Amino acid sequence: MHNNYLYILIMFAVTYAIRVVPMTLIRKPIENRFVKSFLYYVPYVTLAVMTFPAIVDASGAWWVGALALIAGAVAAWFGAGLFPVAAICCGIVFACSFLG
Repeated sequence: MHNNYLYILIMFAVTYAIRVVPMTLIRKPIENRFVKSFLYYVPYVTLAVMTFPAIVDASGAWWVGALALIAGAVAAWFGAGLFPVAAICCGIVFACSFLG
């Protein structure tokens, strides 16, 4: 039980440091284009990393999820909105569930 408190304290310290250290060390606006570009894409990459495995595994067959993912990416590439892309992906998964 004593180790649990130590683990919680360490997690708190790491989480606090990740949030406080950048605020205390970086006081002026970021001018570097690479760093600005990196920070701009971090939320999108994080969302993709959390979502991609769920998309592929959601239907139970990896090939159905991959097919729906590809179809959704193609639909989004051609300008479809969020709802049409989701409807296309759900339709593909529904149709493929009858195939096997």
